[in-house]
Amino acid sequence: MMHGRMKSGFVSVVLLSVLCRGPALAESLSVQDRDEINRLRVAQGHSAEAVEPLIEQVNRAGEKGIPPEPLANKVKEGLAKGVDPKRIEPVLRQLTSHFEAAQDLLREAGTRGAIEGNRQRAMETMAEALARGATVDEVRELARVAQDGKQKVTQDLLAAGAKSLAVMKEGKIPSKDGAALVSEGIRQGYRPSELLDLSREVKRRGAEFQEGRANLRTLREQISRGERGDRLFREDRGGTGGGDRGGRGDSGRDRLDRPDRSGHGDRPDRVERPERLDRPDRPERPERPDRSGSGRDR
Repeated sequence: MMHGRMKSGFVSVVLLSVLCRGPALAESLSVQDRDEINRLRVAQGHSAEAVEPLIEQVNRAGEKGIPPEPLANKVKEGLAKGVDPKRIEPVLRQLTSHFEAAQDLLREAGTRGAIEGNRQRAMETMAEALARGATVDEVRELARVAQDGKQKVTQDLLAAGAKSLAVMKEGKIPSKDGAALVSEGIRQGYRPSELLDLSREVKRRGAEFQEGRANLRTLREQISRGERGDRLFREDRGGTGGGDRGGRGDSGRDRLDRPDRSGHGDRPDRVERPERLDRPDRPERPERPDRSGSGRDR
């Protein structure tokens, strides 16, 4: 009987171990990815031993709950471009570190009430944000401020906010100002796609903000009023001298924003009219009767 209880206990431990390892095994490198890596390896003339450390690195990351697919894609990208496996390894290691940090940040946000949502998408977006320049401290502060918003913060939303901040920083927007815009957008109920659209537009107009032709404080005030999308930046153009010309549509407003026409006011379609008035043959027209010699003046 004692032997039976010991055997039963041993089986329970084994089952528990299998159940605990199940999710980790599910995150290992897929057969398709492994086959594709091997195909590229052979095509580039690399030995199996040269590529095996990369595969092991992907599998170790998967055991930690990191999605292996983006890591495997990085390996395949390097091999397809003819990069030596030894040079791929540090790049893969850095990418893995971004995913580990992203995982920690999302887990931390979850303990503070953030809803999980699409875990893999959130982790990939957060890792990209860190790779593009957002810092762990900036993301933590963003998560803290975002909790006061109108909507429940999801991990997807937080990751999109972090990526948006990174994109704005690429446009030379100061971190503090970019974080203020993103935080305000989250508080006003912006969706992840709207945050990313906002960041791309701010990055595109980075020079305008730096030169004072557009104002970040004004933009934040507009966001705080719930404005978004095309309306947000149409009014921003109006505040910097462009204006909304009513029925002209977007193409008309774009013409008003062209710097080479800024010196002609808000009516660029009349730029060439003064040149037409200066035609040299017009002053001679009144003198034609005198040159004709006809009897009309007699």
